[in-house]
Amino acid sequence: MAEARADGDVYVVEPLLPQRLRRPSDLLRFIATLIVLGAVILLALVAKQTLNGLEADVTEGATLVPLLSRIAAFLGGAAVLIVPAAFAVERVFHRDGLRVAEGLIAAIIGMAGSFLLGQWLVSGNLTDLNQLLTGGRSIEPLNTLLTSVIAYATAVRISRRPTWRALMWTTIALYILAFFSGRQMTLPGAAVTVLVGMAIGYATLYGVGSPNTRPPGNAVVAALRKLSFTPVSARRVEDDHQGSRRYAVGLADGTSLDVTVLDRDRQVAGLPYRLWRRIRLNSETRRRAIRSLRAELEREALMAYAAQAAGAGTPRLLGTSEIGTEAALLAYEHIETRPLDELSDSDITDELLAQIWEQVGLLQIQRLAHRRLTGDSIHLDRAGRVVLTDARSGEIAAGDLLLRLDIAQLLTYLALRVGAERSVRAAAAVMGPDALAAALPLLQRIALTRETRAALAKQKNILAAIREQIGALRPQGKVEEVRLERFRPRTLITIIASTLAAYFLLSQLSQVNIYQVVTTANWAWSGLALLASFVSFVAAALMLRGFVPEHLPLWRTVLVQFAASFVKLVAPAAVGGVAINTRYLQKRGISPALAVASVGASQLIMMIFHIGLLLLFAYITGSNTTTSFTPSRGLVLVLLAVAVLVVIVLGVPPLRRIVTSRMRRLFSNVLPRLLDVLQSPRKMVEGCVGTLMITIAFIVCLDACVSAFGGTLSFTAVAVVYLTANAIGSAAPTPGGLGAVEGALTLGLTVAGLSPELATSAVLLHRLLTFWLPVLPGWASFTYLQRHEAL
Repeated sequence: MAEARADGDVYVVEPLLPQRLRRPSDLLRFIATLIVLGAVILLALVAKQTLNGLEADVTEGATLVPLLSRIAAFLGGAAVLIVPAAFAVERVFHRDGLRVAEGLIAAIIGMAGSFLLGQWLVSGNLTDLNQLLTGGRSIEPLNTLLTSVIAYATAVRISRRPTWRALMWTTIALYILAFFSGRQMTLPGAAVTVLVGMAIGYATLYGVGSPNTRPPGNAVVAALRKLSFTPVSARRVEDDHQGSRRYAVGLADGTSLDVTVLDRDRQVAGLPYRLWRRIRLNSETRRRAIRSLRAELEREALMAYAAQAAGAGTPRLLGTSEIGTEAALLAYEHIETRPLDELSDSDITDELLAQIWEQVGLLQIQRLAHRRLTGDSIHLDRAGRVVLTDARSGEIAAGDLLLRLDIAQLLTYLALRVGAERSVRAAAAVMGPDALAAALPLLQRIALTRETRAALAKQKNILAAIREQIGALRPQGKVEEVRLERFRPRTLITIIASTLAAYFLLSQLSQVNIYQVVTTANWAWSGLALLASFVSFVAAALMLRGFVPEHLPLWRTVLVQFAASFVKLVAPAAVGGVAINTRYLQKRGISPALAVASVGASQLIMMIFHIGLLLLFAYITGSNTTTSFTPSRGLVLVLLAVAVLVVIVLGVPPLRRIVTSRMRRLFSNVLPRLLDVLQSPRKMVEGCVGTLMITIAFIVCLDACVSAFGGTLSFTAVAVVYLTANAIGSAAPTPGGLGAVEGALTLGLTVAGLSPELATSAVLLHRLLTFWLPVLPGWASFTYLQRHEAL
């Protein structure tokens, strides 16, 4: 619905502004309060003894000055009710009763919520938390009155009034001091009460919304008049990509303005994404996550003036102004343009590409980084000239890295439109091959805008094609790697998974006496398990040699497998060995493509052997009636769960694409490499024997560990357990499958008929021999191979 508002003789046409808004800032404050609440509870649980000692000291001090305690109790108890009531009266006199009503809603929710939480803590099984909040006394875990008062104060936004804010928090501090010294409240209980009250207040504000304080169009017109403009018409047009309002304003002299309005409540829109980028990216590339309204206005104005002074084709900034306290505007000269996104790919000529790069070159000469060179910020006017818009994202006095990022971004966007060859050729003609070579290391997805990254998902080979074209310009150029990311999301996943795995492993270790496990194990069976563990490294070397037509020395290749066991400490099980073997083959003079193909071929054959052996041993186990591990309902359920998981992965398109892309990268050149190996029957036999020996050696090791503690289980049952657990460990993101392998092996052996204690002991011995014990020789091998430039 649209409406027209009169301001003098000017009618502003714009959609009807909503009466209330859900502000993103309220939601973010609510989430931040919950995070702080969780951190406070965890810290209080850790520092329980210190808090108890502090409470005892304060209580003892209060008994020495009883009069002061009584005064604090009286003042705090009275003022904590009087101050909110006085603020409510003051707001009602100023005709702001709706805000008071919101505060009362928050107070009611706070009172009910704190009461219900307290009842749940008292009647639940959270003994430690209840003890922390009550100190073991019959008091409220959360103070009901204080929770409702703080929820009220938060919802009425008393923090925006400095005098009232100081008065309110002074009374709250007196109230807490009085109740704390009177042993009616604990220090953790007071902190949790305050945070719960704030969380309820922010949740209420976001739930019911806040009055819309954005200035309407007639306020924008009034601000333009103060800048000596004479508006005669104004119309709201489509918002920009950051959600800022835009108006087309006609002036009395026949010209027009494009007005951008920055609203204060929009400054935190998209904050989680900006925070994530700020944490993830290095300091030179990241932007400030939060800017004040004034800072945002000055940033865009300064960039617009600097681009104009550089001679670049940008809309001329004619004026800026604040609109009250909640918004600001920037008035640009109106130019009839259309964005490059609206042009078809066939309309983008070589002359147009040259113009775009010339405009970017003018910015780069003056050290100006645009930082958003996409199709919606590159426009064409009626004469076909290039106009660059969206100055708000830019940087003045930009460093070399930001300037190179601009080139990488524009190269990629244009390549998506006209192809890599034309994009690079046009850029080289204007910017020069050296500038493109400098931008080559920055052709990374993380360096590009969100829209460009989304477009790359449909044309996945564009970046590789751009690199190839630039490499043809500078074939001898040395490219230095640029690390833009502090960490990758999968690294964060690995850290979290490793922490959970370590917790699981430690919980297992706490149930078992490690010294007793080592000393009570049968040394003969333990020796056999140790020998089988060593044989697995020799077998891994034979497997790799078998799938590489070139000659590889046996014992150096064995050292490489030991080095891979060391790398497994910091990389998932399925990644570390592949990376080390690929690096080793490259150092042996094998091209990267053939090295990856050789390792991929070995992994493919190993996967086929693994599945075949699992099916074989499962069939033998099921058909052998003398074994103690007959097919059970649990085994059937596990197999069904695996089948369902496979169906889900293959049936959900995003998951299927992830799996197929990774498999394609790993096995892209495998078939030609296998054909090369098939020409040498000796190599093929060596590779297959090594592959089979690896699996058999690990099964023998696990079977010997079971026997070392007196367990009796058929070899086929142990084989099924190991093959299943190894598949789970390979899929786990933790280093070496830590946690996942132990859990799967222990569960499998328990289902097979062993007692949990015996199964845990056998698994710990097996992992000691196959994962932890090889670390030291693995480190020595890794160091030796690096010193001799074999890795």
